[in-house]
Amino acid sequence: MQVACTHCGTKHVLRDAEVRTHPKVQFQCSKCGQPTVVDTQRHPNATMVISPLPSFARGDGGGSKLDLPEENGSSQLLAMKNVTLTIISGPGKDSVHKLSKPRVVLGRDGADIALPDQEISRHHCVLEIRDGFVNLRDLDSTNGTFYEEERVRAAMLLNGAEFRIGETLLRISFQPK
Repeated sequence: MQVACTHCGTKHVLRDAEVRTHPKVQFQCSKCGQPTVVDTQRHPNATMVISPLPSFARGDGGGSKLDLPEENGSSQLLAMKNVTLTIISGPGKDSVHKLSKPRVVLGRDGADIALPDQEISRHHCVLEIRDGFVNLRDLDSTNGTFYEEERVRAAMLLNGAEFRIGETLLRISFQPK
């Protein structure tokens, strides 16, 4: 079992044979010396990462269809503001796209907003307008979605936030109508 110290993040390997019989195990970090308690039993509602692979690389062969999560009705255009997406750098630099729908897919051909970047997946990420922010979600893209220099699966974007997909750096802006 691989675990990380809750104080400094150092990864440790605990022998399954030794920890399997105990519901909780405490160990002392070899780097910072602080104790960490680990719950060794799986909870039925615990989150578990199964595969970091994008859908097209998984064995189900489902990469050809767009499998977007269903709209739950919480996305909505803002009554008092326009939401715009500006390409800061990369292919299509200085282009401005006004988001005319509460839910927009970014990608190459076939997306709501098609970007001229070969490093972007056909359906790369989705932007959902919420009350006062935009929810950014990666759609199992090959090259990932980056916010604040880190690859993310989802991020909450406020006015002026920048994110990168492929070689394209984009900025979200809220402007008065």
